[in-house]
Amino acid sequence: MSSPTIKLNNGQEMPQVGFGLWKVDKADCADIVYNAIKTGYRLFDGACDYGNEKEAGEGVARAIQDSLCTRSDLFIVSKLWNSFHDPERVAPICKKQLKDWDLDYFDLYIIHFPISLKYVDPSVRYPPGFTDENGNITPGKATLESTYHAMEELVDQGLTRSIGVSNYNGALMLDLLRYARIRPATLQIEHHPYLVQQKLLDLCQREGIAVTAYSSFGPQSFRDLGMKLGHNTPLLFDHPVITKIAEKHGKTPAQVLLRWATQRGIAVIPKSKSEGRLRQNLENMGFDLNKEELEEISGLDRRLRFNDPLNYGVPIPIFA
Repeated sequence: MSSPTIKLNNGQEMPQVGFGLWKVDKADCADIVYNAIKTGYRLFDGACDYGNEKEAGEGVARAIQDSLCTRSDLFIVSKLWNSFHDPERVAPICKKQLKDWDLDYFDLYIIHFPISLKYVDPSVRYPPGFTDENGNITPGKATLESTYHAMEELVDQGLTRSIGVSNYNGALMLDLLRYARIRPATLQIEHHPYLVQQKLLDLCQREGIAVTAYSSFGPQSFRDLGMKLGHNTPLLFDHPVITKIAEKHGKTPAQVLLRWATQRGIAVIPKSKSEGRLRQNLENMGFDLNKEELEEISGLDRRLRFNDPLNYGVPIPIFA
């Protein structure tokens, strides 16, 4: 069992269904990655902010050692955190992350958030966060353009095969395309029926930029963080529109939510510890929704964003 691929604008093939490493405990991460590879996953979406890249790399190494896959079979994604936006900091942190993964290159390396924060040396605190070494939120001085040009140099140096961005809006994407020497291969955004962002999706499609959705299940991903908005929002798994369509097709609500995205050309990165749900998530392309069902699900849009720093009590209005 494997995932279909999306052809990126540089010719690289990216699996359309991957495994997201956000909130995967370090203690379980190596085993979970190994089991996901055994199930058929080939794309793994990580970040230094997740604090589990070393353990994820251990799972990858074990899978390669046991001949479950080769390095070239895999598509490994990681991200540049906000406190490493200064151009001279980009290559060193990328190299550190590669060392944590025990890899020679990333398949895709993306800017995590469009905000520069003060540099904090990894020897002082790692994984990084929104605050500096004194617990303050201190803006950095790097522009997004200067950071992106440093990202392009990572491609030149062979440290990553593709670069992209995450959490950018339409205006930032249009600006980026004016100065990019290497066009972004992907945009990663929060995307679920409560936050469709169709105009942003249309822009990326016109410009040949692949879109990866995170938090495909909406509030489900945020309830265990104690986020009030997550607890006060009805679960998509229980929404009558989703459950009705799932019952009709003999699928789970999770499969319907993922298929709503993948059928519209979007990549997804769900996660699960359960082998059964791992398999179900990977199998989401085994059926098709009709046009009316796709539109009915998209009609649930509330423009409701969960992954906003303001929702975590971090006073950085990135999405204002």
